[in-house]
Amino acid sequence: MTPAPSHTGRLLVATPHLTDPNFARAVVLLLDHDAQGALGVVLNRPTPVEVASVLDGWADLAGQPPVVFQGGPVALDSALAIAVVPGEEGHAEPLGWRRVHGAIGLVDLEAPPEVLAGELGGLRVFAGYSGWSPGQLEAEIAEGAWYLVDCESGDVFSPDPARLWRSVLRRQRGPLALLATYPDDPTMN
Repeated sequence: MTPAPSHTGRLLVATPHLTDPNFARAVVLLLDHDAQGALGVVLNRPTPVEVASVLDGWADLAGQPPVVFQGGPVALDSALAIAVVPGEEGHAEPLGWRRVHGAIGLVDLEAPPEVLAGELGGLRVFAGYSGWSPGQLEAEIAEGAWYLVDCESGDVFSPDPARLWRSVLRRQRGPLALLATYPDDPTMN
């Protein structure tokens, strides 16, 4: 039996019918996807909490807006960060950064920020994450809760996260592009 393809580095875009408040209109970057399950962070849920108020030294490296994002409903009392390091795969990875997919990687927030300061092309901090047990995500995709699409470099650090759901859908081909105009409340249409 061949293993299912990994979707690490791809985006999950909530369908308009996904009404769970944790994921309604969410865009999730999958940081890990294998036979043991999946882990990702919601890219479009900024909080009012500034990075400077919770992590010393990292605020200067954070992209706009420089706030903590709610990565998902799991472990909201913990923080993780993702960052882009320009350059090709195969080059030495900077200390304190581990490649996830392409130029996107996880940052060790225990490392001194000045070690990575010259290496990062962008940084975003997340409180919590989104997780799925083995087979759970595949079942949710099959039942129509998520669209699985390719990630583009600007998605991770979108300066306007409130518009990310619509902009990711808008660039898709075919019927998915039309969903970008789906009303927030179809009963008001």
